[in-house]
Order: sequence, then C-alpha cells, then structure tokens
Amino acid sequence: MTASSNSTEGNWHPSSLFAYDALPNRQDDSESTILDPKSIPETATNFYDRSLTSRRYALVGVACSTIVSCSCIVAGTVTLANHGVSGVTIIVPDVTYLHQEIPVLILNLIVTLCTESIGFVHSISLRSALASESRLRLNTNLRLLTAARGWGNPNGILLNGIMAILLIISYASSSFAVCRDTHYTMVTSIPEIEGSYVAFAGLPLLLLGVAIFLQVVIALSGLRGAKILTWSSSPFDLTAALVHHTQLTPVSFQCMRGVSDLDVDGGPVKPLETQPSAWQAHPSIRKVVISLWGLVVACAGWAALIMYIWHKNYRANFPPMMTPHSWSFFTVPPNYVSFFFPSGNVQRWILGFVFLAIIQGPLTLGLYCLELIANVVRDERQWRCATGRKGLRTATNPLKLFFTDLRCLVLFFAKPLLHWMFGISFGLYSFAYNGSVGELLITMGTAPIWNLCIALFILACFFTLVALRRPRGPQPATYGHLQTLANLVDEWSPVMWWGHKEDGIPYCHAGTSDHSLPDVKMDCIYAGSSLGSRPSIS
Repeated sequence: MTASSNSTEGNWHPSSLFAYDALPNRQDDSESTILDPKSIPETATNFYDRSLTSRRYALVGVACSTIVSCSCIVAGTVTLANHGVSGVTIIVPDVTYLHQEIPVLILNLIVTLCTESIGFVHSISLRSALASESRLRLNTNLRLLTAARGWGNPNGILLNGIMAILLIISYASSSFAVCRDTHYTMVTSIPEIEGSYVAFAGLPLLLLGVAIFLQVVIALSGLRGAKILTWSSSPFDLTAALVHHTQLTPVSFQCMRGVSDLDVDGGPVKPLETQPSAWQAHPSIRKVVISLWGLVVACAGWAALIMYIWHKNYRANFPPMMTPHSWSFFTVPPNYVSFFFPSGNVQRWILGFVFLAIIQGPLTLGLYCLELIANVVRDERQWRCATGRKGLRTATNPLKLFFTDLRCLVLFFAKPLLHWMFGISFGLYSFAYNGSVGELLITMGTAPIWNLCIALFILACFFTLVALRRPRGPQPATYGHLQTLANLVDEWSPVMWWGHKEDGIPYCHAGTSDHSLPDVKMDCIYAGSSLGSRPSIS
C-alpha cells in the first residue's frame, strides 16, 4: 500500500467527518511503501527510544486515576446508601464563601490530573492505530476528534464521542459535587441555625467516579492488540520508529523543504531566513484559534445579556452593578440573575447535570483543543534545538519536557482554573439542610462572568501569539509532521545537529549529524546528497 496523498479519496472513511484537517503526507509513490507493523519481526530497538519511562509514568497516572475514581464511587455510594439520593457527607465547617470554593478548585485540579493521564494513554493507542492504518501524519493528534477505523475500535468514532462526553461530565460533576449543608432546629415554629458546613453531594460524586473509571477502561482497552512502537511523546523517536519499521520512507530532494511545502512540488530550493508560523503551516491551528476567540465573544455576549436582564428587572431594588465590592472572585456577587430547579430528587439532578454539561461543554472541548497548539509548537521548539550549541537530544525525560515548556504549563493550570471560574460564573449550587439536599439554585453573576471573559481573552491572546510566531533561521519548520522530519533527518543519533553537510554543483546538501555542523549557506541552492534526476528549481 502506498502512502501518497493522491489516494486520499479512495481511502475515505466516515471517521474523517470527525477528524480535524490533517496535513497531507506527500510522498513519491515509487519510493514510499508502508507495511503492516505486525508483519515485521522485532529487531534491534536501539535505533530509537521506546521510552519505557514514559510508559511507567503513564501507567502510574492511570493507576492513580483508577484509585480516585473508585474512591469517588465508594464515597458516593456510601452517601447515597446512608442518606438517599439527596444525601451529603460533611467535609469541613463552613466559615466563608471561600471555604466552599477552595474544595471545588482542588477537585477540578484532581480531575485535570486524572484526565491528562488517561488522555496520554489514549493518544498513544490512537497513534498506533493510525500508524497501522497508514494514516499517521502528525506526532500530535486530537484524540477525541481523530478516529481510527471501526465503530467498535476503542479509538473509533463511537468511543471517541463517548470519551468526549465523559470528559465534559467529569468537569461538570466536580462543579457541583461540593455544596453547603446548613443544620437547624425548630424553636417555637421558627428555624434556628445550629451550624453550616461544606459537604460532598453523593450523586454528583458517584457520577464523577463513574465518568473517570469509564475513561480508564476505554483508554486501557485501546492498548489491547495495539503494537506500541514507542511511548515517547517526542516526534523524533516516533519518526525513527516508523522509519526503522519501514512504515515511513524518506523522500529525496527535500533537505530544505519544510512542512509548509507539502502542497508544492519538491526539489532544490534556497534557504529561508524566516519559517512559516504554526498558523500558516497547520490548517487545524487556525480552526482552534478561531474557536477560542469564539468562546471569548460568546462569554462577552453572555455577560452583556445578564447585565441587560439585571438592569431591566432588578436595578431599582439592588445596588449599582459595577462597584469595587461586586468585582470580586471570593464573595457572592450582589448583582446576579438566579432561578431554582423544580422540586424532585432524581429529576432535579438530571436536569442540573444536562443543563450544566451543555453550557460547560464548549469550554471543556475548547480548552482540550488548545493541546494541539501547545504540542505542535513544543515539537517545533525541540526540533530547532538541532541548530543550537548543545544540539538536539532525541531522548528526553517526559516530565522534564513538560515542565520546561511554558505553553504546556499555562494550558495545564488554565484548565482547572477556568473550569472553576466557570463554576462561579454559572453557579449551580446545591443547598443541603440537615444532611439532605433540598434545592438546586443557578446563579449567573455579572462580575464573575466578566472575570471569566477576561481570563479567556488573556488565554486567547497568549495562544494566538504562539500560533502566529514565525521561527527564525533557515532550518525548515516541521511542527511535528513525521514525513517532513523523515526527509530532513538523514543521520540518526542520540544527539543531533542540523546544518550544511556537503557542497555540490549545482546543489548543496543539508542534513543532520552526530557532531556540530556549519550554518547553511543562504545564497546556495539545496536539494540532497544523492540526486537521480535534476528537478527544476522552485
């Protein structure tokens, strides 16, 4: 089977409806042969790093996620068994509004840690599934929007959709699993408050545990039958593994061609002083950035709508809308619109879950899609180390790679923070009395919504600048595109440098080496070291 982009129509599959726009994998049909990895015997693996350390970290993360999910299931089940559907379990005495919000923020952070660990394992199995189908083009793939073939496949359309729903449910459950439990007694027919506590509601906690556990099951099921060539998140280990197993073949005449040159005829070319940005090189980056700005606009419109409703109906009875007191994170906003859910037990919870998940879903999926920008730019940053003094180290510690990348850190902490801020803006509060949830209240405060909008605006500006930044220097940009890396790396080693390798008439050659190389010559034309025919200069 050839891996030419010319066969795209013939290989169309319904899963392409759910997949984001992958960059084409243009190869010469006469030189590009992809074999089934299961038909290749296991030979020397020192050609690339299988990253067993990453596998160890991933499995530990999945094990911790399983423990968290089981703990939530047990705690939720015990609460339901002892107190019924509306039962709660007291955590700490409630002193201020902040005491109720801190456990929600911590719970959102735990959900982020669990879903990120599960997502890494799920993405590794997706990568292997796409490679076995000759459809793996990029090191980074949005696992929920890129499907392997087969409806029953753990990485197929159906289960990917279920994983997306479970991800939304996880964050939605954490938003109102924490409630305030007020204890009171009747004194001469007048209720007298004895104390107020922060408590966990049993049903949301149970649903959170089930959602995380099902994600673990789907992620682990994807590993069954999958031949994992490497657990490394590095595009160089993955490219080396595919080349080693003859699933990817370098193409001639491409030693100065970057990922943005995929839609033009290859061949000799002069080096560029500045490379295209991720926005220019990757079609899906543009969609993610536009979607993020869509969230900002939608949040601003939401805030404006609440301001209009409050101004029209409550202005005469409440203080002014925008004051220093109302503009706060940690106090109940005096200017808000609220309504109660109808009475009932199971029906009330179902309405609350569905309503919150629908509203919060776009935020959850929007933040998830930002992983594409963070990861492809991280891959490009690592590739550009090949022209530095220390060179490019293909095998790196996965935790060191994560904690030294600003974009990944910003996104990791933005997920729980923005979900927590959304929970304050769209407050779905469950109030308990004497250990039993009595009512659900939705509040939409003007100041918290504007706080969320400002935070989304800052995040959108940050990732827009990241996507628009153009790398400097003649080194062709790859952004984690595997075929482009295979074309540019002509000599694999644990530490690599990229630069000028050979003078030639009329074409020079650039490539990689295990020792430092001189800079490429900006006035020369580069094509490769072994030219069969002489293609025209573009």
